[in-house]
Amino acid sequence: MNSPRYRKKKMRKTNLPMLFAGLLIVGVAFIFSINVLSDGSKTEEASTQQKEQVSKEQFIDRISPHAKELQASYGVLPSIIIGQAILESNWGQSTLASKYNNLFGIKAYGDQKKVNLETREYINEEWIVIQGDFRVYNTWEESMDDHTRLFVNGVTWNPRLYEHVLLAKNYKQAARALQDAGYATDPTYADKVIHVIESYDLNKYDH
Repeated sequence: MNSPRYRKKKMRKTNLPMLFAGLLIVGVAFIFSINVLSDGSKTEEASTQQKEQVSKEQFIDRISPHAKELQASYGVLPSIIIGQAILESNWGQSTLASKYNNLFGIKAYGDQKKVNLETREYINEEWIVIQGDFRVYNTWEESMDDHTRLFVNGVTWNPRLYEHVLLAKNYKQAARALQDAGYATDPTYADKVIHVIESYDLNKYDH
């Protein structure tokens, strides 16, 4: 005859394997959920990197045809146009480029359509933030046209200021000519243009 104590012990022994099995299932499920979340995070990260890469490719594809047209008409190398556009506009994502279609930070004067924004310039061997008036364009192509006209027409005090940019036989000579002409206040500007051109093989558009 089974006593209540015996029955109680028997019930406890019977439930231990079931409890262990339940904990094992919960543990496996938890580990599985961690792996799924981890894989999902990696997938999301890879997707973001791919989107960024596609965005850069799209930017180059977007402006390279017109850059080649400008080379055919005026002689400025497409690699220089594209490389400068990448640097000046952060791949077309800067406020000036995305909202006002100004890819090159071209300043506005007189009655030209303009917007006033902050900009960084290298003055007296240090970077400072100043306010500046910048041209507003209807399209990126208009900005590229104005950029090329600067090389062709120069400035009022020196129409031949960028002559060597147009006469350069390769992108390195053109970048150095930009630096020598004082196109940018950044003392490493030519090196940055060359680095971008070489990183994304932009000189292939020069042929």
